[in-house]
Amino acid sequence: MKRRRFIQALAATPAAPALLAQQAQPSQQAPQAPPPAEASLRYTPPDAAAEAVLHFFTAQQFATLRKLSDLLMPPVNGAPGALEAKAPEFLDSLLSQSPAERQQLYRNGLDGLNAQARKRFSKLFADFDAAQAEMLLAPLRDPWTYDAPSDPVAAFLRALKDDVRRATMNSREWSLAAAAGRTRGGGGGLYWLPID
Repeated sequence: MKRRRFIQALAATPAAPALLAQQAQPSQQAPQAPPPAEASLRYTPPDAAAEAVLHFFTAQQFATLRKLSDLLMPPVNGAPGALEAKAPEFLDSLLSQSPAERQQLYRNGLDGLNAQARKRFSKLFADFDAAQAEMLLAPLRDPWTYDAPSDPVAAFLRALKDDVRRATMNSREWSLAAAAGRTRGGGGGLYWLPID
């Protein structure tokens, strides 16, 4: 052993008993309860905990969109409807990122439908009953043609009908209903979720 190491060992020898005495003393803290065997976390989807935040539509336009979605795709034979599938919320999220032409189609269509509703019945489309709504949805009964209708409201209704159907049938709720055997087709576990 070299002299330097020997002197270092001698210098540390008086401190060793003090360090051992500190370690030997019992701790003054109260004993802690053992952790639970299995900790569980509950997941709540954001849409179940709070109101959806509108990304594209005004409140009035969104109320009209919800009414239209309910009329175009109601729940049938255990299959969820557009409102249960949250199709209007999805369309709001989708249109916030859509091309300007598509956004304009929806805005003009919803505003035009509300203007027709005020003119004929002095109230907004969202406040209509089924019979009144049926009168304004007459363009949907026209035969389909390759060319889009020249009326902006009719063109909007045609596009909306397809979009609501697709959004509903590609939703989580529809997928779960299909897996449970309440709907035909689907059930592969593939569905959309809005991204925020």
